[in-house]
Amino acid sequence: MQQLYIQTPLIESPTIAKAAGVGRVYLKLENLQVSSSLSFSVWTEFQTQTRITSSSGGNAGLAAAHAARSLGSGCTATIVVPSTIPLSMIQRIQDADLVREDQTGGVYCPPFDHPDIVDGNATMVNELVEQLAMGGGEKPGAIVCAVGGGGLLSGILHGLREVGSGWEEVPVVAVETDGAASLHASLTAGNLVTIPAITSIATSLGAKRVSQTCFDLATAHVGSVKSVTVTDAEAVDGCVRFVNDQRMLVEPACGTVLSLAYGGRLREVVGEEGSVVLVVCGGSNVSMEMLGRYQERFGASLEN
Repeated sequence: MQQLYIQTPLIESPTIAKAAGVGRVYLKLENLQVSSSLSFSVWTEFQTQTRITSSSGGNAGLAAAHAARSLGSGCTATIVVPSTIPLSMIQRIQDADLVREDQTGGVYCPPFDHPDIVDGNATMVNELVEQLAMGGGEKPGAIVCAVGGGGLLSGILHGLREVGSGWEEVPVVAVETDGAASLHASLTAGNLVTIPAITSIATSLGAKRVSQTCFDLATAHVGSVKSVTVTDAEAVDGCVRFVNDQRMLVEPACGTVLSLAYGGRLREVVGEEGSVVLVVCGGSNVSMEMLGRYQERFGASLEN
């Protein structure tokens, strides 16, 4: 059996820190997981299974397919995808040895609303504790992540609470696009809200309602959760500037976090002092061709 996930690097980016106007910026590069997104790391919780079934229009489904292959020939996967999923993503899932058969048994795991998904994502906080300590740093002044259904945010909040030692007081900034802001709507209303539709190009954030677990953890977090929304244009600008600076291609879902830094709004949310960790969740539903189309649509400029 292959290892299901890697400990991803934590690197400092003076360039993004300068653009953001904050002290120090660290990038947690979850885009370097095997499936190009953080979703892959959580599947270690399912390594005793012989069959995995999941429903996803993107990264969670790809992670499940990769996990099934890594678990060996005895494990198969079936991913239920929406009819709107791009052909390029279907091909990536198929390339990960997806078995399209009607079988029974095994385990079904939702793409974000499951205790093991939360536990898997929580290990990222343990990695941050270790990596920042090795660099002589202390706990960050804030952690910034994108939010779709809430699996990543839930994991981070759970991990901060489990680690303790002051980490439970670290503020978390949760970023969504305007057309997929179900967490923002719920926190504003004070209860879970189902938004009427997903209108954002950041389809990986396309959950019309965040999980109850995410909402409960967000409202109870000692260090506060600050909900921020950005436009699709800002998310694309984050992707464009990141590929120019770091030579890494990420989805608009991930561009939400980056745009907060590049656009200067991060300083407004977290202040100028201390360090900030940006979770680079990556994503597989992107190409230079797609980013070029977004560039034309929203006016972002790609440098050579």
